[in-house]
Amino acid sequence: MGEFTSEAVEALKAAEAVCGPVALEQISDRRGSAVWKATGPRGIASIKLGTGEAAEVTAREASVLDQLPGYTVTAGRFDNGVWLVTPWLVGPSTWQVFRPLRRGEGGRDEALTAAVGLCRAVDGLHGAGWVHGDLQPQHGVHGGAGTVRLLDFAWSRQVGTTPWTAFHGTMIHLTAPELAARIIAGPQPVDTTQASDVYALAGALWTCVTGNWPLDYEAAGLGRGTPVEAIREAIATRSLRLSSTMPWPALQTHLRDALLSEPPDRPTAAELAALVEAVNE
Repeated sequence: MGEFTSEAVEALKAAEAVCGPVALEQISDRRGSAVWKATGPRGIASIKLGTGEAAEVTAREASVLDQLPGYTVTAGRFDNGVWLVTPWLVGPSTWQVFRPLRRGEGGRDEALTAAVGLCRAVDGLHGAGWVHGDLQPQHGVHGGAGTVRLLDFAWSRQVGTTPWTAFHGTMIHLTAPELAARIIAGPQPVDTTQASDVYALAGALWTCVTGNWPLDYEAAGLGRGTPVEAIREAIATRSLRLSSTMPWPALQTHLRDALLSEPPDRPTAAELAALVEAVNE
């Protein structure tokens, strides 16, 4: 998207109403969804602009944030799309907390605390009757006093509702096999589930530990450039084995079990939190 579009001036006004005059820093710009960090003398806000197909996705996320306790959002439409403004969540992502561990620089206690916190944050969302739908290593923010906040609710839904006409998946590498199979076979709309969230949660933590996705694409001959459809088919048929990279066996054994389990046997987020918390080596 490049420069901040003047058509979304109301988004800028909403950020400045909270933060004062702001300086803008673009954080991401993918598939019609752009995120800006707006920093002012009174605070920091996040501005998301959705255009094209991402417009209604952004509108859905604004609706979710408006319903979740502890989150605030201001939203509106402009000629080419939808904008939303929320307070900037301060703190490292789960991916960032695990960085010293991946580099061999220690940090195991901090990583374990972060893993438990992320599991509990997902459990809290599930307990409130929601499915996140797009858990990734960067979608948990770790603030002070052990608080963990979740990000990116564009594909979240309340259990019992289907807020989209079609769902074709989010992060393919963290897609549960049963969800991949439903996306392939239909019918649409496909609903995400709390069990598929737990698969993504376990996969995200595995990735934070190892720096790589949990599935061994190389062993299956699926190199870079493999179409998403081919990867989804391999996931759906469980023809991809898990990576054998195990730098932290005591933790990864629990993650492996969750990744290999069928949905009815998969731990809940609360159960995974308890298993992770019990890791002592």
